[in-house]
Amino acid sequence: MPHDPVELVPYDPQWPQAFRRIRDRLLVLLPQALSIDHVGSTSISGMTAKPLIDIDVVLPGLGHIEDATRVLLTEDYEPRGNRYDDEVWAFLSRGSVPRQRVYLCPAGNGTHRNRLAFRDYLIAHPDAAAEYAALKRRLAAEFRMDGNRYTAEKRGFVDAIVARALANDG
Repeated sequence: MPHDPVELVPYDPQWPQAFRRIRDRLLVLLPQALSIDHVGSTSISGMTAKPLIDIDVVLPGLGHIEDATRVLLTEDYEPRGNRYDDEVWAFLSRGSVPRQRVYLCPAGNGTHRNRLAFRDYLIAHPDAAAEYAALKRRLAAEFRMDGNRYTAEKRGFVDAIVARALANDG
């Protein structure tokens, strides 16, 4: 199966607006959602990122995943499986610009909590954000044709930031 190259682009100031447009549409499609959050690098102002809007849709519980999945499939989202072994289901939009990756997760989900902690920490700490951007550029050059390895190699940095963010949260 051919892999798309890892493509990083400079921050696009249109991304927050694109997220709001997508969120408004998802709220109509999934009125049961408790929250719809912009996560990932496009949610961090100034961050180098893949041109892909990552969105977490938090549902009241696991029982809501199946219905929400059906809705996304009828809206031309392609299922990308249960990710992170943490009851998070990923969907990729077909043909939208910018592309969207929507994650369905139940309330109280650990992956969702960690993504918000990571995002908020980098927004509040520009030095850490700059370090992350540099790491991403280096890994994208090194693993240009291996997106899985690119993602895996970021894990240590991400985990350290999440740990720091959650430690500061209490």
